[in-house]
Amino acid sequence: MAKITREDALEYHRLKGKPGKIAVVPTKPMDTQRDLSLAYTPGVAVPVLEIEKDPELAYEYTSKGNLVAVVSNGTAILGLGDRGALAGKPVMEGKGVLFKKFADVDVFDIEVNSHDPDEIIKVVAAISPTFGGINLEDIKAPECFYIEEELKKMLDIPVFHDDQHGTAIISSAGLANALEIVGKKHSDIRIVISGAGASAISCAELAIRWGVKRENIMLCDSKGVVHTGRTDLNKYKQRFVLDTDARTLADAVRGADVFYGLSVANVLTPEMVKSMAENPIVFAMANPDPEINPDLAKEARKDVIIATGRSDYMNQINNVLGFPFIFRGALDVRAKAINDEMKFAASQALAALTKEDVPDSVLRAYGVDSLKFGREYIIPKPLDPRVLLWEAPAVAGMAMETGVARKMIDINEYREQLAYRQGRGEQVRHFFQNKARSSGGTKRIVFAEGEEPKVIRAAAQIMDEKIGVPILLGRPEVIEKTVEELGLPWCPEIVDPFSFARHEDYARAYHEIRSRKGVNLAIASKRVRDVNILGSMMVKMGDADAFISGLTYEYPDVIRPSLRIHHTASGAARAAGVYIMIVDDRVYLFTDATVNIDPSAEDLAEIACLAANFAKKLELEPRVAFLSFSNFGSTPHPLSDKVRRAVQIVKERCPDFVYDGEMQADTAVVPEIVDERYPFSAVKDANVLVFPSLESANIAYKLLARLGNAKAIGPILLGMGAPVHVLQTGDDVNTIVQIASVAVMDAMGREELNTTK
Repeated sequence: MAKITREDALEYHRLKGKPGKIAVVPTKPMDTQRDLSLAYTPGVAVPVLEIEKDPELAYEYTSKGNLVAVVSNGTAILGLGDRGALAGKPVMEGKGVLFKKFADVDVFDIEVNSHDPDEIIKVVAAISPTFGGINLEDIKAPECFYIEEELKKMLDIPVFHDDQHGTAIISSAGLANALEIVGKKHSDIRIVISGAGASAISCAELAIRWGVKRENIMLCDSKGVVHTGRTDLNKYKQRFVLDTDARTLADAVRGADVFYGLSVANVLTPEMVKSMAENPIVFAMANPDPEINPDLAKEARKDVIIATGRSDYMNQINNVLGFPFIFRGALDVRAKAINDEMKFAASQALAALTKEDVPDSVLRAYGVDSLKFGREYIIPKPLDPRVLLWEAPAVAGMAMETGVARKMIDINEYREQLAYRQGRGEQVRHFFQNKARSSGGTKRIVFAEGEEPKVIRAAAQIMDEKIGVPILLGRPEVIEKTVEELGLPWCPEIVDPFSFARHEDYARAYHEIRSRKGVNLAIASKRVRDVNILGSMMVKMGDADAFISGLTYEYPDVIRPSLRIHHTASGAARAAGVYIMIVDDRVYLFTDATVNIDPSAEDLAEIACLAANFAKKLELEPRVAFLSFSNFGSTPHPLSDKVRRAVQIVKERCPDFVYDGEMQADTAVVPEIVDERYPFSAVKDANVLVFPSLESANIAYKLLARLGNAKAIGPILLGMGAPVHVLQTGDDVNTIVQIASVAVMDAMGREELNTTK
């Protein structure tokens, strides 16, 4: 990561729009007098009276249920110490941004200008009705312990001091995984903790919850080891007093299994690391500079597992993996507290997630080719979108289990709702996968490029999520080696094109299909070893339900042999490709951007019908616009005439959906233009856009994806005679899984159609 300068930081906070990092945004319309009357007077009186009768209704009628107060007095700012309440505001705004970015939790930052813990308690208690939870931040120890304890007694909403518990939750997850890697148990290890403040105490307590023995934890503060001979210890340090001869950090770490650094830079020397037990685990979490540089630690001990709080080293112990998702889960069940069981559940969820295959989006975000559970990957990355889907449900579930939840929810439905918070693209992805899962995970999907690591990873996910049964074409020894290298606990079904048991049957069947196209039996025998022919033939012969290829092949190399084997679907003269384009919260279908280069009017009509029927499968009510440079005859030209003829053909062939054209692109998607200029049109705000040529469709979807930050899903083939679907070069694992889900949906639809005939 490039070094951040002082000027960079000041410019970021001062410029780029408004000063600071947060703003208040209305969630309801505020455009008319009626809107204003509903938002304020007189409409606001109605929920006021309802909440007075039943305070729980505040969660229904106000933002309370998604609003957290981030409270600080600025006495322990990011390793900078006591800089005052106002100086702490940039940090608290930053905390608010992270809450919103990672878990869609709204925040008001509250800076309290007081060093008196009782005054802070009074302020927070007085404002607590506004909020669904309280996040205490950057308040020095031991006052922070007292403030949290007292507020927990007083309030019936979650109170969470992130400096204490956040680091503990993340580091405990990392420790559990590190111990698994080196083959040690919590109950057998000895931990030394440099630092005895809020984070250190909480880390120690959560380690005990994981199974570490209290007597095997040694605290070291600025005066040395916390031992029985000292008389200067507060009640929190006294929990960890040991009868020991060790007095210095060097004494303490000798023979220790684990070092936790929650203190200051460079206190752990390479010589100290050398004195630790076999396979030492070093979590040097001081910020911005760790207790030991990871490179020095690795030079001292080749067998060390090291983590820091920094993003420019592997294994970052970052609190952002905790607080947004913990509050998300707590808020969504209206929890009265965040208890120890919920923290433990959060830590367990993070530990478990680390062992899952890492999405390509995360690899791209961190500029790496792979991340696999092991010494340099013991904790999920902060930008991993799956953290929300694992941690928040774990917290919510434990809140219900331990009786602090006011609201009971279905965890599986909740996980899907969380995915929807991540955008319309996730909604569509879940729609596909849920539809595919409804088949019972029995549909067989054959992949031409079975040796490709992305395909293997996607196949493992498809199997794990019960989307279907993947079949990989390729050399077994290559695939099995890659599966082992990727650390996937999975034995794939493999078909080797050169030792396929049914090779002769397939050759004869292919010969029968292509015999009048110059293909004799010898040629057929050779061609069915081609994975794009073999995969398509497997569907033809009933050995698979769907076929997917294209990650390393050109589009025609996949679609041409499949059309020769399966032809087009019954009643369809042409196949077509459609892209699902997700723009903000809107879903559009763009067609045809992949198959028909210069479609005729008849072709456009058929493409429109195919796309409209596919929209219905997505549970979208199709509003089809035939696009042109002309609006309803405004510019006579053979090209616009072609589009107008296509509209007339649709009227005759499949008039059971709303359609119109020819119309310009902005007319199609901006209802106000139709209302003002073309009130006769049946299409307002179209969601299926039929482009007049492959050229225009391809240009449009690529520009929108690259410049408009739209998400493109596809291409999805329509009108094929069998469930055959094509990937694109560069598709990531998630996209492959999406296309596989579409292929399963396709196979299911054909099966249902055959059943009803």
